Amino acid sequence: KEDGRVSSVSVQQLIEQISYMNKSKMIDHVGGVEEGAYEIYNCVEKIIKQDILGCETTELEGKDLGNKEESSAPEEVVFGDVLWDAHDEQEQMEAFQQASNSTCELGFEKYFERLNDLVAAPAPIPPLLVSGGPGSGKSLLLSKWIQLQQKHSPNTLILYHFVGRPMSTSSEPALIIKRLTLKLMQHSWLVSPLTLDPAKLLEEFPRWLEKLSARHQGSIIIIIDSIDQIQQAEKHMKWLIDPLPVNVRVIVSVNVETCPQAWRLWPTLHLDPLNSKDVKALISAECSSGNVKLTKEQEKKLERHCRSATTCNALYVTLLGKTIACVGNKGNIDETLQQCFQCQDTVSLYRLVLRSVEESLQSDKEKGLLREILCVIGVSHNGVSESELMELYPELSSAVLASLIHSLHRMCLLTYGCGLLKFQHLQAWEMVRLEYMEEGENVVSAYRQKLVEYFTMQLSRDRVTWRSADELPWLFQQQGDKHKLHKCLLNLFVSQNLYKRGHFAELLSYWQLVGKDKSSMAAEYFDSLKEYEKSCEGEESMICLADLYETLGRFLKDLGLLSQAVAPLQRSLEIRETALDPDHPRVAQSLHQLAGVYVQWKKFGNAEQLYKQALEIAENAYGAEHPRVARELDALATLYQKQNKYEQGEQLRKKSFKIRQKAARRKGSLSGFALLRQRALQLEELTLGKDTPDNARTLNELGVLYYLQNNLETAELFLKRSLEMRERVLGCDHPDCAQSLNNLAALYNEKKLYDKAEELYEKALDIRRRALAPDHPSLAYTVKHLAVLYKKMGKLDKAVPLYELAVEIRQKSFGPKHPSVATALVNLAVLYCQMKKQVEALPLYERALKIYEDSFGHMHPRVGETLKNLAVLSYEGGDFEKAAELYKRAMEIKEAETLLIGGKATSRHSSSGGDTFSLKSTLAPNIFLEHGQR
Repeated sequence: KEDGRVSSVSVQQLIEQISYMNKSKMIDHVGGVEEGAYEIYNCVEKIIKQDILGCETTELEGKDLGNKEESSAPEEVVFGDVLWDAHDEQEQMEAFQQASNSTCELGFEKYFERLNDLVAAPAPIPPLLVSGGPGSGKSLLLSKWIQLQQKHSPNTLILYHFVGRPMSTSSEPALIIKRLTLKLMQHSWLVSPLTLDPAKLLEEFPRWLEKLSARHQGSIIIIIDSIDQIQQAEKHMKWLIDPLPVNVRVIVSVNVETCPQAWRLWPTLHLDPLNSKDVKALISAECSSGNVKLTKEQEKKLERHCRSATTCNALYVTLLGKTIACVGNKGNIDETLQQCFQCQDTVSLYRLVLRSVEESLQSDKEKGLLREILCVIGVSHNGVSESELMELYPELSSAVLASLIHSLHRMCLLTYGCGLLKFQHLQAWEMVRLEYMEEGENVVSAYRQKLVEYFTMQLSRDRVTWRSADELPWLFQQQGDKHKLHKCLLNLFVSQNLYKRGHFAELLSYWQLVGKDKSSMAAEYFDSLKEYEKSCEGEESMICLADLYETLGRFLKDLGLLSQAVAPLQRSLEIRETALDPDHPRVAQSLHQLAGVYVQWKKFGNAEQLYKQALEIAENAYGAEHPRVARELDALATLYQKQNKYEQGEQLRKKSFKIRQKAARRKGSLSGFALLRQRALQLEELTLGKDTPDNARTLNELGVLYYLQNNLETAELFLKRSLEMRERVLGCDHPDCAQSLNNLAALYNEKKLYDKAEELYEKALDIRRRALAPDHPSLAYTVKHLAVLYKKMGKLDKAVPLYELAVEIRQKSFGPKHPSVATALVNLAVLYCQMKKQVEALPLYERALKIYEDSFGHMHPRVGETLKNLAVLSYEGGDFEKAAELYKRAMEIKEAETLLIGGKATSRHSSSGGDTFSLKSTLAPNIFLEHGQR
């Protein structure tokens, strides 16, 4: 629409058609085609994430960090303290759907009965082996049986894992075991620390299985499909030969040829070759889809052909049916059959399929591109996306690519997994290798090099996507290029990406390949980080730096290097407190991680203090019933149990359990939740009348929900309605009106309408000053946000009294000697320095220094940062002797910190004017909206 009016008759007709549809989404957009496509992409992505996958997007702190494109680390999904890769989980969901994507059940009933008997058999019972030749239908059988079990036995917990191609991520044993353990934890509502060390993880799995199965009311069935595709499966899956808990049953599928010898003694369900009736039914179903009718003679020939072990398995017969159906009534079916009959196994039939696809192409150029596409997918780690193929081969048009993929997908050569193109079956991959890469390792190496150059170019543009991190180190490993692998691992964003997605074992294996032990690994990372810190200027890069320090600290903790983990986690905490705010949720994250190290170190007093601070911040930021609050409660409960304070621990555990239960019931898309709240509002209006405090509160919460979905226009409507209703019902000076004003101001701040935001924050502050206690958290929030806004707008004189008030509030809340008071003093000092009022700044820094020294000791990094800032002030004031003395002390602390991590970084580095001065850009506003009175 332009100026609110439809631009043409055809658009009007389209709108009318759409309005009758049930699940349509209309985006009103005037502008370039690329902008419009981007709008649609964002909308579709949101719908997929929220409505289809049910991902919650209530990460409030993400709103104010301005994360850019994909260059930052992926957003992690935290379960307890264990990093969980939502991408790997989605891959498994898709693998299950694809495995079960067949309407032909091939006489599976007899196998279903056998599997049911296993579940019902008395314990103890070893795992059941489902065996058969390649393409015999093992994955299909297991996925169909899982669906039946889920339908008929809802109390049975079924955990499955479909192993993909050898050496892909899905065949990594430590990731498989971690995923199964976390799924068990999830279902038993248990949140406990879990080691990420691959050897310990595999060793501890039987104990976890015993412990967690005892908490589950009902049976647990673990199914691992194609387990023999895991490298050294017998070694890594040793837990299979241990006696299983009484309510646990395990089913694994293997190829007959590659089944480990020790497993052949287990009870086995062998998939027989298809009988002639099943062969006929399967071919008939495929031919019907292509409107092809076979003669009796042709059917008899097919029946005679499909009698050997290799020609009557499910995949071969399916492929045969698709080949005939593709010829259709226009081609010569007898000639096609004759060609098929020359193929005595699935690989040779795939070769025939490939040749028929090649023949359908119009030029040698397209045939060459077909070869390139298949080979690049073949040598990749986890597959290749369409957009990557387009960038790898600029001469490849989208029309040709779409046509090729359609043909290859229809003929069971390629499939999609998490948006990546990969081979649908191992035999398809084997055929491509034999057809195109038989000339030897040089051909494979050339295609790998093409991918290496592509992903290296991505890194050179400062784009570290999950794809670069997934493919590049693995490709260097396959090429045996240790030097380039080492350099790649020292790209902090590559390592962070792998670690934050839970690929700890993979990261560790790369380091072992380049011949580094844990200590040298830690030192090299710390050196790289120190080097990177020199280039960090401004707020965004400092926030990014804090994330990197946190990742390093957590990685070192997982390696068991506890003393070396403290320094980077402490540094991350300091940066976040200065760059964001001491009450920001990211600060709680730093406190939580630091506490975790102290727990492992058995310094329980330190850990308890940090966990309590993190809990307080989480409750203020999210409200008392958020999963992040449950996480802190769980951590404290575990800590109390370690100290034998069982009663205190149990109370917190119960509180956390209730929060998690509520969250699980509420789980689903925020978009869907907003629609439910809209419906709730309509019902309330019908029963209570429109103007009530409850309705005003509901409107406010709806506004917050839309704000969190980045739907700022709708959020503004609801927040305005809430404010108007509260002013009518409660009066303009009521604290609830201040809440609505505060939320609207935050929204205008987000939209960069700073004048409007300033006016509303000032009104909210005026109300809260009159209505609330001087140390009330709501008053503190408005003071902080308005101060930050003044600073952003360059109104430094107006910001000063608010920063002074922030110091007063913290003194009243925490006492005059609390570290958060020192941080508020530093913030005020920085403001004075910006105003060239060094004389006023000096006593504030000195007071902050005294508090830090009394709270943390004389060698704490925060003491060092304050000393550096004081040194700068002394230098600028002409007192060079004092400046030198202060700077020397600061450097001694820095050197001690470097020694603690075991790094070799030199001590001469300092940010210009000290780290606090390097943050002279506006402090990040803590823009989250208030859900309700606390």
